[in-house]
Amino acid sequence: MTTAAERLADLAAGWLDASLGDTLRDAVHCATLDWFATTLPGTLQPPATLLAAGGLAREGKAWCYTSERWIDPRSAAFINAAASHTVEFDDIFRDGGYHPGSPTFAAALAVAQDIGASRDAFDRAAIGGYEVGCRIAMALQPRHYEFWHITGTVGTFGAAAAVAMLLGCDRDGIAHAIAIAASFAGGVQQNLQGESMVKAMHPGHAADAGILAAYAAASGATGAWDSLDGPKGYSAATSAGTGNWDAAFAGAGEWTPITRMTVKVHGCCGHIFPALDALEALRSQHGFGPDDIKVIRIEGYGPTKDICDRPDPQVAQEARFSAQYCLSALMVLGGVRLAAFAPEALRNSDIRALMPHISVERAEDLAAEYPRKRMARLHLTLKDGRSLSRFQPSRRGDPDNPISRADLHAKYEELVSPVLPQAELERLRTTIFDGADLPDAVTKTPNG
Repeated sequence: MTTAAERLADLAAGWLDASLGDTLRDAVHCATLDWFATTLPGTLQPPATLLAAGGLAREGKAWCYTSERWIDPRSAAFINAAASHTVEFDDIFRDGGYHPGSPTFAAALAVAQDIGASRDAFDRAAIGGYEVGCRIAMALQPRHYEFWHITGTVGTFGAAAAVAMLLGCDRDGIAHAIAIAASFAGGVQQNLQGESMVKAMHPGHAADAGILAAYAAASGATGAWDSLDGPKGYSAATSAGTGNWDAAFAGAGEWTPITRMTVKVHGCCGHIFPALDALEALRSQHGFGPDDIKVIRIEGYGPTKDICDRPDPQVAQEARFSAQYCLSALMVLGGVRLAAFAPEALRNSDIRALMPHISVERAEDLAAEYPRKRMARLHLTLKDGRSLSRFQPSRRGDPDNPISRADLHAKYEELVSPVLPQAELERLRTTIFDGADLPDAVTKTPNG
């Protein structure tokens, strides 16, 4: 019987020489731009700044976007991936509840730079890495997410597959990289709490461990090909079963995950997005302000309640996962972007005054559709006695509710302009969309 690792390796290996049409190539370029949009602002913050200064790296040929120097690929991937997951704007594969860009691009770009791979090889590795990681995520969810941070765990497989492709592994070599990665993939939910910085380091570890697994496989090391779906394999250990592999491979060969990504338009946990989108729509339609609100009641799916019901967050990390804080910030500040998590915003008395009037509930009908649908019902009572409600069937930025190309470029400019001079910002964008070379070193704005 063909194992899950073999089937995944078949898919990844197929991208080594498949014809890439303009639509698919453009999807890779959009995902690359989105990775830089979320990574570069993260290079100005912990934990990336701490990791870059901590003596982890040695000299090499991979660019560290935090320290602005060429270092070894494993260290570059670790630091760059941590930076990319810090400000909570990284892409989402909705059906798996997984952020593939942070670990996959960080690993693939660092290794591609180090070995001098072609741009075409890098693009193909990204497609293959997304294919492997996103399909494993579908197999493991939703039970996996109860205890495991899926971007830190599954990201290891995506990174391993992408790097194995860059290193010239064939189908069997990619399968061994995936199998080896099964023993390297970790990251528990408890470390997403409080002031812990480990959440951002999870995709860093995934990128680093994926590189290690790929180099081991490329050197001839072997893993058990049933390490994903065997009776004592990764799925059995982390999702209370051998995995929903029928769901994982649905449509394989007909569509590839990098073409079905969610682009984040709010700088917080994606489980809050449906409520934010509903609130924006109601505010636009009815014209109320924060002082007009008496009560807001959110009905959401499981993680909306389990992860994002945080009535009194004290630090930015907690606030990004607090529905009460994010909806209040939207009303007071007009958006949930980088400024919403600055120290002065966290102390904003108007935001704090609204938060106790917001509650979060689990709705079983919405929970039954998770993770393939991310929905919310929002109920508002205004002080003038009006009651307003809205059902939000999807999130803005999801594949069935996509943002425009202009919106993607606007996101990139907004997030990157404080970090790069305008000329450097434009050069990087041109390289991604129109160039034949890999993205490489950038020079940041002094004290950016």
